[in-house]
Amino acid sequence: MAAAVLCVLGLSVTAGSPARADSTTGGDLQVAQTLGDRDLTFILRRVTGLPGPLHVDVLTHRGTAAGTLRLGTVPTGASADRAEGSSAGTTTSSVPVELGGTPGSYSAALDIDRAGPWELVVDDGSRTARIPFMVPGQVTSPPELAVFGGFVTAGVLMLVTLFVAVRARRGGWVLLPAGGVVAALAVAVTAALLSTSLPLPPEPGGQVDATNDNVTDPYSVVRPVTNDYSRPPASLELGSYTARAAERGTLRLSVTDGSTGLPADDLVVHDGALMHLLVIGPTGELWHLHPVRTAPGSYEVQLRLPAAGHYAVSAEFARRGGGVQQVRSATGLTVADGPARGGGAPAPRAELAPRGPGTLGGGAPAPRAELAPRGPGTRTIDGVSVRLSAPSPTAGEATTLTARVGDTPTLQPWLGMVGHMIVVGPLDRADATSPTRMGRAAQGAPVWAHGHSMGGDMSGHSAPGDHSAPGGHSAPDTGGATAHDMAAMRHGTHADGGEAEASSMSGLMPLNGDSPADETVAAYGPDASFVYTFSHPGYYRVWIQAERDSAILTIPYLLRVSPAGGAK
Repeated sequence: MAAAVLCVLGLSVTAGSPARADSTTGGDLQVAQTLGDRDLTFILRRVTGLPGPLHVDVLTHRGTAAGTLRLGTVPTGASADRAEGSSAGTTTSSVPVELGGTPGSYSAALDIDRAGPWELVVDDGSRTARIPFMVPGQVTSPPELAVFGGFVTAGVLMLVTLFVAVRARRGGWVLLPAGGVVAALAVAVTAALLSTSLPLPPEPGGQVDATNDNVTDPYSVVRPVTNDYSRPPASLELGSYTARAAERGTLRLSVTDGSTGLPADDLVVHDGALMHLLVIGPTGELWHLHPVRTAPGSYEVQLRLPAAGHYAVSAEFARRGGGVQQVRSATGLTVADGPARGGGAPAPRAELAPRGPGTLGGGAPAPRAELAPRGPGTRTIDGVSVRLSAPSPTAGEATTLTARVGDTPTLQPWLGMVGHMIVVGPLDRADATSPTRMGRAAQGAPVWAHGHSMGGDMSGHSAPGDHSAPGGHSAPDTGGATAHDMAAMRHGTHADGGEAEASSMSGLMPLNGDSPADETVAAYGPDASFVYTFSHPGYYRVWIQAERDSAILTIPYLLRVSPAGGAK
């Protein structure tokens, strides 16, 4: 009986798990948002009890404008109980957050009073973003209930057996409760043994749409099934974009279900964002943005595009139960020349200003001189020395590219990764090295890929290599390569003759149910390694992105990929 009591106590402690503000991983939810001119990361910390606080950290980056955000929580779940679902869509808690001019973390706490699907509403005074999240309830599975009930019943019947054995005159009566003890123990042990092989119900918010009912008890609402939950692909539509060059404009995007044409409101957080938007301009400049969700299936992002011309647009997102997909807009957007400024019209920021007079041949915008494309080697971006090692990339073979960002292990995880790599190509040499043709060629390239580094190095040991270069500010690559850089690409070496070695990659994955490290941890790198297989030979535009000193660095390179089995 003592053993039975101990089992019951153990199950009573472990049967329920703390509610967490995450629909997929069970930990903290990190969501990047491009809110106006601000690039922010919202971290929704796990909810440890209901009712209880939802702690939200707003992480800002270098250059983020100071100001006030107002955060609010809104329950959104439907329920068969009319009273329970009556508060859906009503703000239950609201709090302001003052963002300072210094990059860092700014915190707030809101009240959560129930399990179910919610929205975090973020208002900056001119636009409102709605971030969906889910707070799971504390649920005990049927096998756990069977084990719990079996041991409790066995304990009670054991007391009855002792009582009957002492008080009954006929010894045969004791066999009845004793048999019940055996049966109850058999049920408990069988349920415990079979619990690991029984299928779990689809996860509300992760695999199926979440409601108040299936979040509270997924076992009673949705029966365990073993089929997949695949959904059809979604389509991306761009709204009209009327802003001219160097003017701020709003790009609106609609995501619709591929089979019904209805708004697709089942996007889940993937790699730290609901949507990753890639924009490539006529000079080959890259923007990696994260539109805000404003309504079911509707997203928008603020842009200030520096040059007139055509911009290609691609979006990467994941649907609930439908996997990840990358959709390239069939139309893109076209930006007209900006009006002549005068009479006090504000000038754009220097780094966003279009070039002075006109364009270069063929009507293509002229790139800035400091944006000339370069091969593997060292270059300086925003005062940080960055070195790319990409030895002899060959079509059809896995290639390891290693970027050393700075010379200290102080990289911060951005979008859940130490480094991101965006690949566009292949381009022929004439287009890749032409300052006027390269942008248009990159927009029409057959391959647009988004890769991640293999992990994070927290060992504090760095590989030998070049650690410094003269300072200077540079933006994404858009011009012609030098002969020295092209020779380096042909031979698969650094332009400065050095070699870099990749450090061991570990330490970024969460352990024991904890959440992965966020941007407040500056302990990774300085090496970020990527493995990628280039499908075709030719020239590829490659952008490495990493976060250091609360600044997102975008480092452009140009790689030459040799044919399979051909000359290097």
